[in-house]
Amino acid sequence: MRPYIPELLIISLSIFSGCSSDRNNHVAGTSYEIHSISTPDWLTCETGGIDFLPDGRLAACFQRGEVMIYDPETKEWTLFAQGLHDPLGIMVINKSEFLVMQRPELTRVKDTDGDGKADLFETVTDDFGQAGNYHEFNYGPVKDKSGNLFIAISLPSEGGKIMPETRGRMDTNGVSPIQFSVVPYQGWILKITPDGRQIPYAMGFRSQNGLGFDLEENLLVTDNEGDWVGTDKLYHVQEGNFYGHPASLIWKKDWNRGNPYKIPISELDSMRTKAAVLFPHGIMTKSPSQPVCDNTQGKFGPFSGQIFVGEMNSERIIRVMLEKIDGELQGACIPFIDGSGLRKGNNRLAFAPDGSLWVGQTSHGWPGGEGIQRIVFTGKQPMDIYSMNLTTRGFDLTFTQPVDDFAALNPDNYKFQRYYYQYHGKYGSPKMDVQTVAVKDIKIFPDHKKVSLTLDSLKAGYVYQLNVENLKAASGDSLANSFICYTVNKLSK
Repeated sequence: MRPYIPELLIISLSIFSGCSSDRNNHVAGTSYEIHSISTPDWLTCETGGIDFLPDGRLAACFQRGEVMIYDPETKEWTLFAQGLHDPLGIMVINKSEFLVMQRPELTRVKDTDGDGKADLFETVTDDFGQAGNYHEFNYGPVKDKSGNLFIAISLPSEGGKIMPETRGRMDTNGVSPIQFSVVPYQGWILKITPDGRQIPYAMGFRSQNGLGFDLEENLLVTDNEGDWVGTDKLYHVQEGNFYGHPASLIWKKDWNRGNPYKIPISELDSMRTKAAVLFPHGIMTKSPSQPVCDNTQGKFGPFSGQIFVGEMNSERIIRVMLEKIDGELQGACIPFIDGSGLRKGNNRLAFAPDGSLWVGQTSHGWPGGEGIQRIVFTGKQPMDIYSMNLTTRGFDLTFTQPVDDFAALNPDNYKFQRYYYQYHGKYGSPKMDVQTVAVKDIKIFPDHKKVSLTLDSLKAGYVYQLNVENLKAASGDSLANSFICYTVNKLSK
């Protein structure tokens, strides 16, 4: 690895108090509180990454180039480094060392003399191309239990251009520059082994602004709606797989088929691995970001093991519940928090040692917000859909509280529709073949938390959207979220 000193590097050990007092907001039902974290007046708080030190302090990088540390006890910020180029991810190694994913490279930022400020900047990997396009965002890193790192290289945009000077071998294979991949490894997930080798891991992505692992160490990656991406998605990423956007195929080892856009769509469709969860665009999300797994063992409420995903364009965080059907992950998504003091631009998420969920926000020219917020479980059990599981006849809904039986047994309270999104080169897709689906039978389990719904029909390849009306808990608590969407890739046997 090579030493690297960024331009405009001005390091000082400075302590900054917050520019305003923290503010608290109560989410409906008082199960969660949202605390807004104050930041220094001089800081443009476009959050690119957050992670926690073992002692509970927060490490954050900001898109104007700063790396800072926040102490929740003293509510003071310390400047650790600055001068980085559009960093969009940070990982804590220890109290004096971080990995930061900036635009040109993955960088080790380290304090070697113990004075609290960075004095070593070292390239971990820059073995990928740069074309100078504004849309060349890079995300990560995340690390598996074997010590492998994973980063994401997004595609450039037809809304920008390629600069005269590029880094890396340039090759278009005859592809016109529309969400192009002209240098390696745009549109890929890359793996960096503990001994420093970079391995092209998976391809076919557009703008994969978020990587994370679940408790079973499945790598989860979000992608944003656009050309070849009919709606926002959450993928279970596996080595060697192709995930749908053809531009990046030209960097596949031994690729010899020229322009991938000339391959028939039906053949591309047969090659691709479908998303585990589709987020209906404009309904559930408009721009999903980082997935994080609730590993707090109940400190954050009843959703331990489930996935939380940021949403950039609205005041929302999504909750995802996954299950294996015929050996493959698929599942449901539901809003977790809407509004209630949450800002837009929810770009980065991380669980703190105390079990609270921290959210870093950014706008950076996008519809969003700026700042950092903290979501705390108050201890009051929410009334919500805990899980939605596919059965051979329909779906089982499990609630966090016992339901009111009279309301739960009324079929008029469950409004199902199904639809799919078209796989094509156009930007996004409307909902296709929208159909209502009737509920034929309802069964309540003895614990009064599980309700089994038998549907008139089930069909693979569709999103099943359920709107729940007039359902409440036996305690009288209202249902926190009234719609949920399940992606049926495969039917239960």
